[in-house]
Amino acid sequence: MIECVPGGRDHRDLAVARGATAWVAHLESAALVKPGNALPAPIPSGTDRRVVASSAPLQQNPQLQRRLQQDSIELAGKTIYLNPFLYWRRFDANTDRWLREPGQLNEDQISTNRVRFYPEVVWDSLSDEERAIKDGSVEMFLKSLELISTFNPELTAGQLLELERKMAVTKKKAFEHWVGKSLRRRSQEEKAEKRRFSRQRWVREWREWLADPTTGRALLPLTGLILTAGFLGWHLGSQQFCRELILQPGVQRSR
Repeated sequence: MIECVPGGRDHRDLAVARGATAWVAHLESAALVKPGNALPAPIPSGTDRRVVASSAPLQQNPQLQRRLQQDSIELAGKTIYLNPFLYWRRFDANTDRWLREPGQLNEDQISTNRVRFYPEVVWDSLSDEERAIKDGSVEMFLKSLELISTFNPELTAGQLLELERKMAVTKKKAFEHWVGKSLRRRSQEEKAEKRRFSRQRWVREWREWLADPTTGRALLPLTGLILTAGFLGWHLGSQQFCRELILQPGVQRSR
C-alpha cells in the first residue's frame, strides 16, 4: 500500500527546525494541503545561510508559526509532521487515493475508535450527515497514524500516544472540513452520474422502440395520414388565397 521513493532524501533532513519552518511556511493557507498541488522542494538542510535568512522573517509571523506548530510535533529532537498530506511526496498512487477517499476502512474499525477520538460526542443524537462527517474524521485519524508510524518506525508507544493526543486537539476540525468537502463532492458526482445514466437510458429506449418492426408497421399508416392531411391543408389554403374576387359595380337607381 505504501511505497517510499527510492533514493529519496532522509526524513531527518526535512526535520531540521529552520528547514521545516521555511518549507511548511510556503504552503497554502488551507489547514490541509491537497495532494497534487505544486509545493516547493524540501529544503535539504537548515544550516544553509540562505535558509536561515529566508526563515528569519517567517519565524516572526505568528500565523505561520501557529500553523507549523499545529502540523508538527517535536519528539526526541525530531520534528514529526501531523498533517498526513505533508508526506504525499513519498506516496504511490494507491496510497494517495486510499488517504483522500473516505470509506476505505471497514465500519467496525471506525465504530470501535469513535470514543477514542470523540469521547465527548453522543453519537445517537447526531444526524446522518454529522455522523458521516465524524466517522470520516475518525478514519482520517486512523489513516494518519498508520502513515506516521510507517514513515517514522522509530517512534515508541508513548511517543505515538503523545502524538495522537496533539492530533486530537489540532487536526479534528481540519479533518472534519476535509471529509465534509469530500462527501459533498462525491454526492455531486453521484448525482451527475445518475443524470447521465438516465439520459442514456432514455435515448436507448427511444432508439429500441423506433427500431422495432412492430413500431415501424404502426407508424407507417400514421405517417401517411399526417402527410396527406398536411398536403390537403396546404392545397386548400393556397386555393383560397389565390381565388379572384369579382365585385359588381354599384347601380344607382334614378327617381
